Amino acid sequence: MRGVILQPGYLPWLGFFDQMAWADVFVLYDDVQFTKRDWRSRNRIRTANGVTWLTVPILSKGRHLQKINEAQIDYTKNWQKKHINTIQRAYSRAQYFDQIFPHIVRILEQKDSLLIDLLVNLIYFFREELEIRTKLILSSTLSVKGNKNERLVQICRNLGITKYLTGKAAKGYLDTEFFKANGIEVFFHEYNHPVYPQLYEGFIPNLSIIDLLFNCGKSSALYFPKKGRW
Repeated sequence: MRGVILQPGYLPWLGFFDQMAWADVFVLYDDVQFTKRDWRSRNRIRTANGVTWLTVPILSKGRHLQKINEAQIDYTKNWQKKHINTIQRAYSRAQYFDQIFPHIVRILEQKDSLLIDLLVNLIYFFREELEIRTKLILSSTLSVKGNKNERLVQICRNLGITKYLTGKAAKGYLDTEFFKANGIEVFFHEYNHPVYPQLYEGFIPNLSIIDLLFNCGKSSALYFPKKGRW
């Protein structure tokens, strides 16, 4: 069983879904600490004037140790309208805008109280558009405990994961020998970002998945080959 354990993010980038496409099971690591000004609640899109950030405001006063699945969205700011308008201005001339945009608007206008619900709804939609069939699981449903390595190993053992894929940044803390002792082989994600048609001149990588979907539509799935790659 091949598995990935990764924190969910807002409008994730292509590499997030590349890892998902590799796996049999993808665990959304939602019961770890929420970090402000991070990918959990923001991402980048491309506009006619260059790259811009879209950020979901989160209630944080007195909640510095809250977990991702506890973070509540701040609706005192009309951020959905801002995001919808910004996306529309940026991509209205993209070839597949009309097919994708209404679904994003629908999800944003649901006004989910918790950030995790918004993230999951978006991720499930993108997964379907990319024709990825990997099973998704929230780590909070598994009730694992321990330090960083122990929790990850417990998740793998609970789900029968014997091949674990993680980002290269994990080399700084991951105890690969501990994984090996528990019958789990560790792989580090090597991602070569594809170049695809964009609306504006010159290619900019590492944007939100919506940049790919608006520009390539159903052909976006071709950038995520399934299985058999490790």
